[in-house]
Amino acid sequence: MSIPKTIRVLALGDLVGRPGRRVVREKLAQVRAEHKIDFVICNVENATNGAGTRIKEAQDIIASGVDCCTNGDHIVDYPEIFPMLNSNPRLLRPINYKMAGHGAWVYPLDNGVKIGVINACGQVFMKPHMEATNPFPLVDEAVAKMREQTPVVFLDMHGEATSEKVAMGWMLDGKVSGVFGSHTHVQTADVQVLPQGTGYITDLGMTGPYHSVIGRDKDLVVQRFLTEKHIYMKVARRWARMSGAIFTVESATGHCVDAQLFTHKLEADEAANDPQYIEADGA
Repeated sequence: MSIPKTIRVLALGDLVGRPGRRVVREKLAQVRAEHKIDFVICNVENATNGAGTRIKEAQDIIASGVDCCTNGDHIVDYPEIFPMLNSNPRLLRPINYKMAGHGAWVYPLDNGVKIGVINACGQVFMKPHMEATNPFPLVDEAVAKMREQTPVVFLDMHGEATSEKVAMGWMLDGKVSGVFGSHTHVQTADVQVLPQGTGYITDLGMTGPYHSVIGRDKDLVVQRFLTEKHIYMKVARRWARMSGAIFTVESATGHCVDAQLFTHKLEADEAANDPQYIEADGA
């Protein structure tokens, strides 16, 4: 088997509710073919009704072609997911959360390349639902161990503070193939290759409904800001799209040679009354 000189990895930002699952289910295969993607990473911590992930939704996302599902602070919203965290390494949890499951894993591809993925959650401005520790030393240690198996390593740094994510990128420059941030649902414009060969972006953005406020019904969110009353903010429906970044990486060295912003819309998604599109079952 001839190992390819380079591989292409698509990292997708936080997948939100049914619209996010729909666009991945209907469009990811096309995206993989058109962009010659070898591996897909997607943050799924908002996959079920906008907060947390049930087993059903996690399985649906994996069946849609996502190779590795990362998570964040909403990992504990549906405790039913805990057994799957132990049994299926395609579903990761933050490495610095003291809970069951895997915070890092190495995935062998059919072309002979092995891809390591680490999931971490930041601490600045975050309200962890689980006991958490400083991610920096844990990530540094995990990277060193993972590089014994493969030079191709990626980190999903799930966090609120841009400074924390940028600092993680600089700490890992030259040690990993890519560092990408998640959590804010807003794609940043700083995608780049750092001096020592690590691809970087502060936040991938959101895979979900963009006729919204970061995935939630825009009118309800505005009303909550206006009145300061607690209002349940349901997941929005319209303008579904995938958002993230594509990293081109040398298989032998793990160095990133190109990093690009990525977005892909779901056609005809203005049909908000489509019964297959409405959050009818609360998921």
